[in-house]
Amino acid sequence: MSGGGLKSLLAAAAIRGVTEARARIFGHVLNPTGQRSPHKILRKKLIGQKVAEWYPYDIKKDDPLVMAQQEQERLNKLEMLKRRGKGPPKKGQGRRAVKRSK
Repeated sequence: MSGGGLKSLLAAAAIRGVTEARARIFGHVLNPTGQRSPHKILRKKLIGQKVAEWYPYDIKKDDPLVMAQQEQERLNKLEMLKRRGKGPPKKGQGRRAVKRSK
């Protein structure tokens, strides 16, 4: 009986040694206990750069001349609307104030 136990003990040791050698050669993480490990998630490629490349480059954010031109266009449009009487109402004279006064 003890011969069979010794044989299984030697077989288990050999399998463990082969498993350790295989993990060392191929760069795998050895997990003999089978516990959950974050290694599978951590070895994946990061996707942040891919997501950033998907969206086109926005020149408006970096160029102050473009931003100034847009602001000037906005102010010109607002001035034109005010001359026609279509601009924003003065504070306290908007639609809510008119409803309240009726």
